[in-house]
Amino acid sequence: MREIKYIVLHTTSSPQNQSVKDILNYWRTVNKWKSPGYHFLIKADGTYEQLLDISKPSNGVAGYNAHSIHISYIGGANGVDNRTQGQIATQIFLVKKYMAMFPNAEVKGHRDFPNVKKTCPNFDVSEWMRCAGLK
Repeated sequence: MREIKYIVLHTTSSPQNQSVKDILNYWRTVNKWKSPGYHFLIKADGTYEQLLDISKPSNGVAGYNAHSIHISYIGGANGVDNRTQGQIATQIFLVKKYMAMFPNAEVKGHRDFPNVKKTCPNFDVSEWMRCAGLK
């Protein structure tokens, strides 16, 4: 198992009804990625799909992927945090699961990394962790 230093939260910055198939197709055809951008995608109804085993790096944050697990909710178009209650519950579930597996890992938003000029995941992860009782 690779060393995990970060659990990173993301948004797809797309409509909440965008399909996983369309997201994967975008990464392959537009970004020319061989691996997915995230390990997990959380749909609006709170269900999630694992796109890549956590033992393999994805394309979530340039320069940090070798030691990160990436979790994204589908939505967040136009910089808006529009997570559903189901998405929030699933984020909490996944974050707790991987915090238990990797207790020294930091939970961060994509925007919290150096030189990132995005608002992703469109909310303050540190504040959310505190309010969700995860910290």
